[in-house]
Amino acid sequence: MATIGDRRSWSDAQLRKAVEDNRSWRAVARALGLKGTSAGVIRTIKRHALRLELDAGHFTGQRRWTDGELRQAVQGSTCWSEVFVSLGVSDNGSERVRIKGHAVRLGLDCSHLKTPHKLAQPGHVFDQPVRPEMLSAAAPGIAMAWFAIRGCAVALPVEPQIYDLLVTTADGVQRVQIKTSARPDSSGRWQVGVGRRPYSLDKSAGKMPYDPESLDLFFIVLGNGSIYLIPSSVLAGRVQIDGDSYQPYRVGDASGVVSWEAPA
Repeated sequence: MATIGDRRSWSDAQLRKAVEDNRSWRAVARALGLKGTSAGVIRTIKRHALRLELDAGHFTGQRRWTDGELRQAVQGSTCWSEVFVSLGVSDNGSERVRIKGHAVRLGLDCSHLKTPHKLAQPGHVFDQPVRPEMLSAAAPGIAMAWFAIRGCAVALPVEPQIYDLLVTTADGVQRVQIKTSARPDSSGRWQVGVGRRPYSLDKSAGKMPYDPESLDLFFIVLGNGSIYLIPSSVLAGRVQIDGDSYQPYRVGDASGVVSWEAPA
C-alpha cells in the first residue's frame, strides 16, 4: 500500500501484478497507467520493485529471451554457438556482443564456453596457390628477410628513391635495388631487366642503365627461387641480363617460398 508522503497513483499490489504480467519496465509503467516512461519514472518503479523483492528475471525488454533462459543456455552449452541455438537467435556480430555483454552483467560463469575449431588436415591450413605475377611485390620482403637474418639493419626509404632498400653491412650502408624475373623465356633462360625507365610520361620509352654511382647492390630473385646479390659495378651499363650467367653471385634459394606447380 502507499505510505504517507508517497505520491504514487498505484499500490504495491498493482505493481506486483504489473511486474508479473509484463516483460519490460516500460510495459510495467504503462500497465500502471503512467503515460510517461522517462528514466525518472522507471527508476521510481524499480526502486519500489526492489523494496518488494519482486522478480524481474522474466523481463526481456527488446530481447526475445529472458535472463533465466540465458542463464540456462550458458549453463547447458559448451560453446557460444550452442548458446545462440538455445536462445533461438542468429549468431551475428552484434547479437554475439549483446548476449556476451548481458551474460557478464548477470555475473554468469562463461569460462567453459569455447569456440570449436575444425581440425585442419595437413596441407589445408593455407592452400592458396602461388601467383607468379606477384613475385615483384614479394621480393622486397624476401630481400629484407635475407639481410635481416644475417644481422644487417634494413631500412625503407621514406620518399621514392633510385634504390629500394638501405642495408647496414660490415662495409657500411649499402643502397640496394631489387629486381625479379617470374618466368624463364621460351629458351629457358631467366632474363632479368636491370635497367630503369627515364623520368618520362611516355611509358613506352626504352629503359636505360642505372648510374653505377647511385647504387651499390642488385638483389635479384628468380621464379625458381634463386637469389643473386650483384655489385652495381658488375652490371654497369646493362639493362638486361641472363640470370644463369651470374652463378658466382648466387647467394641463396627461396624456392620454398616462391615455387609453384607448373600448369599441365
